[in-house]
Amino acid sequence: MDEKNPETVIWKRNIFIDFDSKNIKWGFNESPLIIGEMIIATPGGKLHNIVALNKHTGELVWTSPAKGDLPAYCSPLFIDDQDIPLIVTMTAEHTVGLDASTGQMLWAVENKNKNSIHANTPVYADNMILCASADKSCLMLRLSDGGRKVEIAWEIPELDNLLGALVKIGNYIYGSSSGYNPARNWYCVDWATGEILYRDQQLAMGASIVADGMLYCYTDRGDMALVKPSPEKFELISRFRITKGTDQHWAHPVIYQGVLYVRHGDSLMAYKIK
Repeated sequence: MDEKNPETVIWKRNIFIDFDSKNIKWGFNESPLIIGEMIIATPGGKLHNIVALNKHTGELVWTSPAKGDLPAYCSPLFIDDQDIPLIVTMTAEHTVGLDASTGQMLWAVENKNKNSIHANTPVYADNMILCASADKSCLMLRLSDGGRKVEIAWEIPELDNLLGALVKIGNYIYGSSSGYNPARNWYCVDWATGEILYRDQQLAMGASIVADGMLYCYTDRGDMALVKPSPEKFELISRFRITKGTDQHWAHPVIYQGVLYVRHGDSLMAYKIK
């Protein structure tokens, strides 16, 4: 936008027309990824499946057919510590890895579920990529050959996660299952091996974020809880109810400068937590 006239549109693209895309059941939810001068997005067209646009002009830098899948609600991830910088994202039926410079697909792993919901951006550390989805599983991929290849390191079928995100703290993964699986637990899992260290049902399933080494867990029943992460036990420190708002408790909380922001439907609440 023009700073003197913020209503001025510098450029725009219609992904449905320009990239042969079509909408998905619950609408596009992807946050485009900015890498240097490029914006990465997943229209989901057969030819223009994943695209890179010049962030200043909107011109097409590269396009990739990938696997030709529809999008799957998540946002892409950038990995820059391999021989080949990678873009990793989950589409309707696959997790794919692309060369960030050219859009060439380097690898793909089949990753299906009955509603094609992959709403969580993958988590990356130490050559490992964690992919968590609804009605499927928690799947860990291991990169090799400088990012050119990938293999399945481990999988936990019971730890599916709809949209609450799993987080890594130290060498451990924390988060809840989604509710597609009848066992609605909070888990601690060893990042490297996939060993489940505990399951806990003190809280309903929900979303989790990390700040100052603590877990902030927002459950789908409307509880906001503070949890001390530990591989030994689920240590619930405190909790309170979110009483304002409407419909599902599904939004991820955000912490900024000592304030916890929670959106519930048509209401946004701010809590001083510093």
